[in-house]
Amino acid sequence: MTALYDDALAPIGVNLAQFSLLRNISWQQPVSLTDLARVVELDRSTVGRNVKVLARMGLTAAGVQDDGREATVVLTKKGRTVLNEGAPLWDAAQARVEGAVGGTTSKVLHDLLAAL
Repeated sequence: MTALYDDALAPIGVNLAQFSLLRNISWQQPVSLTDLARVVELDRSTVGRNVKVLARMGLTAAGVQDDGREATVVLTKKGRTVLNEGAPLWDAAQARVEGAVGGTTSKVLHDLLAAL
């Protein structure tokens, strides 16, 4: 299933994990790496490495919290563009999955994933 989303998002140059992280940054920004890690349920060092990749791609920028104790991350203009261009690609992939498994099975799958 990951490959299906990766293929769908390939035209914008990101994979499923990167797109998901961009969405979470967008919803929380500016967000500390610690808070972002908690939201995406990964350890902080993993999130930090993944954010560095996004920064090298020009999709995120680093900042510092007002108290200066921890780094924060925000989307760049390019990152927002990638999210906007990726939304219909994501939706199309989602529709493909739901069409392939059917409405009832799709709901069961969503419920199972939500339970994790």
